[in-house]
This record gives sequence, C-alpha cells and structure tokens, in this order.
Amino acid sequence: MTTAPDATTYRLIDGKHTAEAIKEEIAAEVTQRKLAGQKVPHLAAILVGHDGGSETYVRNKVLACERVGFESTLLRYEDDITEAELLAKVEELNQDENIDGFIVQLPLPRHISSEKVIEAIRPEKDVDGFHPMNIGRMVAGLPALLPATPSGIVELLRRYELPTDGKHCVVIGRSNIVGTPVSILLAKNLEPGNCTVTLCHSRTQNLAEITRTADILVAALGRPEFVTADMVKPGAVVIDVGTTRVEDATKKSGWALKGDVNFAEVAPLSSYITPVPGGVGPMTIAMLLLNTLRAAKGEVYPK
Repeated sequence: MTTAPDATTYRLIDGKHTAEAIKEEIAAEVTQRKLAGQKVPHLAAILVGHDGGSETYVRNKVLACERVGFESTLLRYEDDITEAELLAKVEELNQDENIDGFIVQLPLPRHISSEKVIEAIRPEKDVDGFHPMNIGRMVAGLPALLPATPSGIVELLRRYELPTDGKHCVVIGRSNIVGTPVSILLAKNLEPGNCTVTLCHSRTQNLAEITRTADILVAALGRPEFVTADMVKPGAVVIDVGTTRVEDATKKSGWALKGDVNFAEVAPLSSYITPVPGGVGPMTIAMLLLNTLRAAKGEVYPK
C-alpha cells in the first residue's frame, strides 16, 4: 500500500534558482561571442495596452536581457492601435536584420486577431515558439524554437533529474501555449520524455479519478487553487503553471499571485512540487532568452 510522504519530505522545484543558472550559462556564451567579435543577440518586445500582468512580464524580460548581455527593444502602443498598424510593425521587425527575435505580448485587445499576428511573425524570429511552423516542427520531431513555458517545464524535469520514462503524465488544460505543447513534448521519444500522457480539459469526465493516476501532474488551466488533495496521487511530481492575481487585503499591492494548485493541501502529498511564484514562471523568461540565443546563432533556421 502506498502511503503519503510526510509533510517535510516533499522537495520544492526551484524555478527561480534554475532560471538563474540558465541565465548564467547564456551570459557566459554571450561574453564569448563578444570576445569573438560576433553579434550580440537582440530581443524586441511589442506591448499593446496596459494590462498589469503583461506590464510586469515584459519589464522582467527587459531586465533579463540586461542580465545576460542581450540588446533589447521595447515597443509600446496604446490599446487603440489598429490590427493593420500592428501587423505593419511586425513586418518591420521581420525585415530588421539587427533583431534576432521578437515577441508580441499576449493577450491583445479584442479587435486584434492574435492568430493573424502570430502567423505574421517570421518563424526564425518567433522566440515565443507560437508560429504554426515551429509548432509543426515540434510535433514532427524536427529542430524548432519551442514554446517557452512548455520547454521550461521539461527543463525543470531534466535539471532535477526526475524520471519520466514510462511515467503517466496528466496535463490539465489544452491551451496552444502550454497544455497541448507540453503534452507533445513529454510524449516524445526524448529524455526527459517517453511519458504516457493524458490531456484533460473542461469536458473531461471523472477528472479527479484520472489525475489520481498521475506520476507527473501538470496543472495549466488558469483557475486558482483548482487542484486539491483528493486529485493527487501520493508521491506525484506536481507542476503548477497557474499565475492568477487574486484580491488579498493583507498584501500592500492588494493582490496575491495564486497557482492552479492548492499548495497547502497538495504539497504534503507530493514528492516534488513547483511553488507559485518562483516555479514555472521564471523558467518561461529563461527559455525565451535561450530561444533568442538559438535564433541569433541560426541553430534552427540557418542564417
């Protein structure tokens, strides 16, 4: 009979520490490029409107670029920019040889099609890894600029040397940004990988019954504290992708960041678990920087 670990036996998967290690590796390579007279990677970001979460995320990207020695450009627009104007700016960045990669921060205003914007970005500059070309190459097992958050999750499993071969991984959430791509990556014949993956979503029946069979549980549905103790198998590895702002009068800011997992309930059951904040979030930016370095080097799409 399997018993739950004691509350003191679970280990935190420290995404912040791991992301810093990746940034140090990138910074060292950028230094070598400078010494060799090679181009310094240049990341640009387009921010439309004043969404609080997006503002914070883009600001952190700019700071991360400074940390590793990248050049960075931030282009800000009000939320009344037209779709045509934004697409024109995307094409301008596509043609700018000094820009190695760029992102258009999501979400966009409702009058702008995110799909049109994503498809307008040249695949070789798509460091978010959202373009259908990069997604298709990922599915086919070809070199690709991978979606940052899913690849960050896989990298955490790799660096913590958590076994995945033959394990049952349950992913809750089927978004194109996290849930679907991470399910594909973990099913691949790679290391980490070779999981048997079940992808659950809003129409899944008997959800808790399924999640209780997971050796690795990835929660990526955007509902704070949705995953509770009754949904988790003792000893499971729990990856919490959620980052939802909720009101909290005890905080100076008036809000707190909550994950999709009820940490207090689930952590004592788990063997390893990511916290929120400080888990998957920092890895997303680290992998974005890694994609930018790979784009600058022409690793996926030769220059």
